[in-house]
Amino acid sequence: MAAIAPERAGRPGRRTWSRYSSRTFYLFISPWILGFALLTALPLGYAFAISLTNFNGVSSRWRWVGLRNYSELVRDTDAIASLVRTLAYTAVTVPLTVAGGLALAVLLNRRLKAVGLFRTIFFLPSVVPVVAMAIMWKLIFNRDAGILNAVLEKISVGPVAWLVDPYAFYALIILALWGLGGGMVIMLAALQGVPAELEEAALVDGASRWEVFRHVTVPIISPVLYFQVVTGVIAAVQIVIQPLLLAQTSQIGRVAEVPESTHLYMVQVYQEYFANNRYGYGSAMLWAFFAVILLITLLVQRSSRLWVHYEVDSEADR
Repeated sequence: MAAIAPERAGRPGRRTWSRYSSRTFYLFISPWILGFALLTALPLGYAFAISLTNFNGVSSRWRWVGLRNYSELVRDTDAIASLVRTLAYTAVTVPLTVAGGLALAVLLNRRLKAVGLFRTIFFLPSVVPVVAMAIMWKLIFNRDAGILNAVLEKISVGPVAWLVDPYAFYALIILALWGLGGGMVIMLAALQGVPAELEEAALVDGASRWEVFRHVTVPIISPVLYFQVVTGVIAAVQIVIQPLLLAQTSQIGRVAEVPESTHLYMVQVYQEYFANNRYGYGSAMLWAFFAVILLITLLVQRSSRLWVHYEVDSEADR
């Protein structure tokens, strides 16, 4: 019950004060409510309204077209192909980044000399701005003057054109793997929360190190793995800056030279907005993409019942 302060002597008409009043609660969360309403809900509603028109972003002469943009999207082979490439990229990068972050965390979760220095070195790439990272790797991937081809030539491997098909897709994956440090930090925190007595008890019972890791450590940190998978999927399917900056030309409104293998869904949306000036159709693509991301997230959440273990069972499982 809410605590009510007694009235002070000599002030019989003074109003009582509730420590947990609903007015105080809404006062504290009002900045978030205003931010969500003005910066999220309102833009989403506006984008949905635009998706029902033929607005081109410039002219005031636009008209209502209903669901025509959505019906066109279903028949758009370029959009569907870019969606398939995006799902393929996600299916490759998410397992690699989650497994790579976990592997680094396991290696650095030991008492090693200068372990703090190694953790810092692996974490630093994840805080580099994405534009600077893409430009730097574009220089590394350069066919004639890039350091990567210079290293490959030392082992008698000819120069590779990393920024064009078919290697552009692999370059994009390398770019994603370079930022494993962020996931490593989260995994490291999860590993340090595993009770040491459970692992020691399993070793005493005759389990090997791999069996302890598989049957004790992984189930305990599975909620963190689930979090990494969900956030990794959401981030991977929305990638757009890296393919644009790795392309031979990355000027605004010119995305035709983006290699086909890295012409992902959000690149196609960018093209519809800024190259074709089809704001209505681009908004329809984004709303359809929102439905796809929501569906994927729900599927991952549904599958989590099979491999995510919590210390306290949910009421639904009881």
